[in-house]
Amino acid sequence: MRYAPGHKETTRRRIVETAAARFRKDGIEGVGVADLMAEAGLTHGGFYSHFSSKEDLVRAAMREASGRSQARFKQRIEEGGLEAWIRGYLRAAHRDHPENGCAVAALAAELARHPRTTRRPMTERLADLRSDIETHLPEAMPRRRKRQIALGIFSTMVGALQMARAVDDAGMSEEILEAGITSSLALAQIKPAAEKETL
Repeated sequence: MRYAPGHKETTRRRIVETAAARFRKDGIEGVGVADLMAEAGLTHGGFYSHFSSKEDLVRAAMREASGRSQARFKQRIEEGGLEAWIRGYLRAAHRDHPENGCAVAALAAELARHPRTTRRPMTERLADLRSDIETHLPEAMPRRRKRQIALGIFSTMVGALQMARAVDDAGMSEEILEAGITSSLALAQIKPAAEKETL
């Protein structure tokens, strides 16, 4: 059977997109190749015509998730600057739907146990994100300090999101998200929009 031009690339992309969502939702170890292929509407046997191993798929899925996160960052920044991104990241919808969100928050602990080559996409994403955040910090802040603060902001956000997902108390979960927003804005030296309006 002959396939249309681009069929293989389209199929590979479908597998990667499916894997990126399922890994973030259920964890890398919690998802088998057979299940992924079935969810993508494909047979298990076709997997190896696209990937050399599950680890190869994990790398591709992390790049896919990182690309989407980068696009969301740019959109939020355009809409309302660094504060809009921080608030968008630490919102209930992101907490409740990891399959559509940040791969770092969803998979960092699990990826730490994978080979260096598999961790490379996350390392690259963090380096890019650090640079992106730096460009939106106060101009007067020294460059070395910007690098530290940029990582501190994102570390605070990731930790808050993970904790908000982990607790079984809805009220506490909301408090954690709010605390993450307040702490991240303070690190970025941003006065919250609500405070600006009262001045």
